[in-house]
Amino acid sequence: MLQSVNLRDYMLTNPVRVRSNDNVLDAMQVIIDNKVSGVCVVDDDQNLVGILSELDCLRAALGAIYNNTNIGQVREFMASDNLVVAHPNEDIVDVAQDMLLKNKRRRPVVEDGKLIGQITCRQLLSAVKKFRN
Repeated sequence: MLQSVNLRDYMLTNPVRVRSNDNVLDAMQVIIDNKVSGVCVVDDDQNLVGILSELDCLRAALGAIYNNTNIGQVREFMASDNLVVAHPNEDIVDVAQDMLLKNKRRRPVVEDGKLIGQITCRQLLSAVKKFRN
């Protein structure tokens, strides 16, 4: 059975990030190159301002094709309201349960207002595997 552990021990410490004024096409390339399902969006001071997922990018691309317009900037398609974040000292089990409850694949980890990491389903699976051995 998975024991309670500190989230800091399992989070990605350098999550892939983009800026809100980046072009969505550029953000799509970052997602593709890094083989991730979404990225954190930060400002110049590394404050988390949003999350951009593959689905957000797909929505932007299809909308641009349908409307025959430019694809636009990340800020137009990212999730930015009521972002749920984790603190690095949270219990990994509690975070995992909440991610399941909210059906979210990733959770930014914020300390003193700054993005310092991210926990994803992959890190949670790795934690479970370590405790099952």
